[in-house]
Amino acid sequence: MIAPLSAEELGIIGLSLKVSLVAVAATLPVAYALAWLLARKRFPGRVLLDAFVHLPLVVPPVVTGYILLILFGRTGPIGSWLEAQFGLSLAFRWTGAALAAAVMALPLMVRAMRLSIEMVDQHLIDAARTLGATRWHAFRTITLPLSLPGILAGTVLGFARSIGEFGATITFVSSIPGETRTLPLAIYSALQIPGTDVVVARLVVLSIILSLFALLVSEWLIRRSGGKGAHVL
Repeated sequence: MIAPLSAEELGIIGLSLKVSLVAVAATLPVAYALAWLLARKRFPGRVLLDAFVHLPLVVPPVVTGYILLILFGRTGPIGSWLEAQFGLSLAFRWTGAALAAAVMALPLMVRAMRLSIEMVDQHLIDAARTLGATRWHAFRTITLPLSLPGILAGTVLGFARSIGEFGATITFVSSIPGETRTLPLAIYSALQIPGTDVVVARLVVLSIILSLFALLVSEWLIRRSGGKGAHVL
């Protein structure tokens, strides 16, 4: 018989969900703005911006975590300013874990949304403009609704990526029980202790279930919205 989840395991799941949801919610408007900019605009430095956005996908996650620590640590240029102005500390806090997850999820979210925006026929927007629609009205009534499948796909992909984030998180905020120890960090910590195979297996299964559930929900939402070209499964 499978034992019920312990209070510690429930706390780890709750923290992981909180970190992932905050990361995705904070990243969503930024990701969509970047996706629209890269899909619709031509400007000097566009290739460089595109490369910078996707950099977390190709550099080791520990590098991303180290950069976050340098910038957002208590003595870093951004971290010290945030603490002085708003009393907000990110290093070794769950908010820092959310920041690390957001940075790692951003490229996947931008990619999915950009593909969806690029599939919106520019002729529809041009026709609306010739009929007197403002840029904002055309965006709100044409681009945004038609790119909804990409928004859904990107959001849930970002959530699934946040749930599985490890390297940047442990480098930036360490693994502090009850504060920054999300599912991947809890699995890693348990692996360091002999005789914890059952605990590790339970956490691994939980991680797989959460990620698989996110992907299935994403696919269901995309199919319900009639989306094309934005499927993740």
